Amino acid sequence: MISENDIDRYLRFDREQWSMLRAQTPLTLGEKELEAARGINDRIDLEEVATVYLPLTRLINLYVAATQSLHRVSATFLGTMAPKVPYVIGIAGSVAVGKSTSARILQSLLGRWPEHPRVELITTDGFLYPNAVLEERGLMNRKGFPESYDTKRLLQFVRDVKAGTSEVSAPVYSHVVYDVIADREEIVRQPDILIIEGLNVLQTGSSTNEFVSDYFDFSIYIDAVESDIENWFIERFQTLRKTIFQDPNSFFKHFADLTEEQAASLAHDIWVAINGKNLQENIAPTRARASLVLHKGADHKVNAIHLRKL
Repeated sequence: MISENDIDRYLRFDREQWSMLRAQTPLTLGEKELEAARGINDRIDLEEVATVYLPLTRLINLYVAATQSLHRVSATFLGTMAPKVPYVIGIAGSVAVGKSTSARILQSLLGRWPEHPRVELITTDGFLYPNAVLEERGLMNRKGFPESYDTKRLLQFVRDVKAGTSEVSAPVYSHVVYDVIADREEIVRQPDILIIEGLNVLQTGSSTNEFVSDYFDFSIYIDAVESDIENWFIERFQTLRKTIFQDPNSFFKHFADLTEEQAASLAHDIWVAINGKNLQENIAPTRARASLVLHKGADHKVNAIHLRKL
């Protein structure tokens, strides 16, 4: 949760208080679309979407409209045409906390608003250095830590997006082969809203005075107690052992034959040595930089929302 030192910078809501801010926003997401957005072992349901994400999309819609109005006012003052500048949202949080599911749900819901129908989503996984580079630098066991990302390339990407460049390319990552795919890229073409999801999007560790989050219009941190996140990570590892790890192309295919007990023990060790350490040292310290914090309980449901005061 937000620390006592930072709490006065945020407005605090419980589920009921937050859900009332939905107003008349309709639920435009069906069970089929939610199933497509739902991550491995994520238990989110339509009630959670209506309670938490509809008020959030209403807030973002208002923020987007205000930002667009500001661009028009500025253009009028300068005597120029108002540029098409994508509204950029960053989503941060630990491994296994549900960032990807939240990002996909927001993409789907926000794209149903007539004011901003083109909503695109990019994950920062593609900006990891290729495995060959990580191995050369002795960083394979530091994957996900700040030094494992090509931060300069990520910065250039968001810089170009906010400059209104007509087409901006982003590298693509495969969780099956656990590596960046050399011959593939995603093209971002001036969307109304761009969501950038990743562990590192709010971090300030950089060799320059420029940070990825400098280009965000709004940012979200998905929060939970670390012991709960570790349990979700172990549950996800067990599911992957029975699914993706069975793929002969999987980087982790050698884990597919582990027993349930062996897999749980290994997942715990990975958490302690890598993911938990990264959370404590690099990810959690960025929480107070977010515009909004969604805190989840052990049941995966959001039970507290902190909105930064303007």
